[in-house]
Amino acid sequence: MRDWSHAEHVQAAGVEIGRMAGVLRDGDMSTPVRTCPGWSLAELTAHTGGLHRWVAAMVRDLSERRYDRDGMDMGLPADPSGYPAWLGEGAKVLSEALLSQDPQAPVWSWGADKQVRFWSRRQLHETVVHRVDAELALGVPVLIDEDVAADGVEEFLDVLPYVRWNPGVAELRGAGETISLQADTGAGWVITVDPDRFHYRRSLQPGTVTVRTATSADLMQVVWGRRSADDYAVEGDTGLFGWWREHSGV
Repeated sequence: MRDWSHAEHVQAAGVEIGRMAGVLRDGDMSTPVRTCPGWSLAELTAHTGGLHRWVAAMVRDLSERRYDRDGMDMGLPADPSGYPAWLGEGAKVLSEALLSQDPQAPVWSWGADKQVRFWSRRQLHETVVHRVDAELALGVPVLIDEDVAADGVEEFLDVLPYVRWNPGVAELRGAGETISLQADTGAGWVITVDPDRFHYRRSLQPGTVTVRTATSADLMQVVWGRRSADDYAVEGDTGLFGWWREHSGV
């Protein structure tokens, strides 16, 4: 595992946007996305590309307030067949905005970090997760770079306490139980659920319940709800992990 710079997150986000656009290029935009119930590929693409442009606008302006995404003109093509190319064009829009500002410059965000660097990391993993959604919808093999996936697991744990749209997150409290997430590639985290909050640390130790996968890419899909833990080895209190999954959906 390694720590990332703002510029590295920006570069990786651009790569991932290009990958997602490539996956979608020959896809039927009406294809249902089973990991985003009620959405088609067209809606998934419009959502993802719209987020890139929404973030770019706020970062360019170093806005102290949240912009109304629904009220913005994203330049979405009239014909959904043009959505993949439009998505790909957003890589330049987003990258230029993120690199034009100091990573530590203040800007609105919904997380704890109210700086530009929050958005480079957030948009990288937003894109990765939605690329996975598209790949699963189209039956394309899912491949996530290990460094990206490990950072994606950790980013999930960093932002989860600030997810307001799932009231279950506020109920992630306990009596010191531990949930261990372990990848055979060497990445590992232990989450401790205390009476007032949960917290995590990088660790290879087992927990009250331990989930073991081959790669960090597997773990990233598990924590983001794109794969079932039943596909992997779960040791210990399986009910505890089921409770965690039920309350930590993003």
